[in-house]
Amino acid sequence: MLSDTEMMIRLLSAAALGSLIGFERERLLWAAGIRTHMLVCVGSCLVMLVSQYGFTNILTHDHVVLDPSRIAAQVVSGIGFLGAGAILVRGEIVKGLTTAASIWTVAAIGLAVGGGLYLAAGASTVIILLILAGMKPLEEAYRSRNQTCMLKVGVENNALTPELLREALTLRPSQVKRFLVESRAPEGIDELSILLSKVSSQDIATYPDKLQELDGVRSVTVVKRVKDRPAGMT
Repeated sequence: MLSDTEMMIRLLSAAALGSLIGFERERLLWAAGIRTHMLVCVGSCLVMLVSQYGFTNILTHDHVVLDPSRIAAQVVSGIGFLGAGAILVRGEIVKGLTTAASIWTVAAIGLAVGGGLYLAAGASTVIILLILAGMKPLEEAYRSRNQTCMLKVGVENNALTPELLREALTLRPSQVKRFLVESRAPEGIDELSILLSKVSSQDIATYPDKLQELDGVRSVTVVKRVKDRPAGMT
């Protein structure tokens, strides 16, 4: 049977490790912050302790065999309800996937501490913090270079073609996703809707000036700018 001192050390260690990851989420003002991560980690640790040592009296009976991993396994599947609560859908954008993943990994850390795997739990905490905080600047830098924008361009009839657009903005053919003439005004002005992808925020800011230098271009407006979210990043 585990001593009371060792049991307290494991529970407090789980609370401390969970708070470190929770602080990183709290810093970004996500709903699941320090307290949520601490509770998940301590709760998982407690479940692991119960799974390992909560049935020692029953094991003294004849023909009784228990699998201590069965209760712990329910934490891995059951923590999904908290993850679902952390995910928000705003229009076409899904937010909170990273926080949901951090809650799930904190549960695993709690199970590891409950099982006495201090090195694995501590190393996992450091790795998770590096992923959450250290990878953020790299992720933002990648996204700033991979955005999608919509341009509304007013031009004289047939004054702007896809080839001329790519040449003026130094674009690859694959970056022009849509080149559509939405309307033709009686005075001979076409309203173009142009969708570009994989362009940087710095380039988007220069597009209106570059296009207005072309003959026949009357107006250019950036009406939509959406960050492309690469798979696996949130």
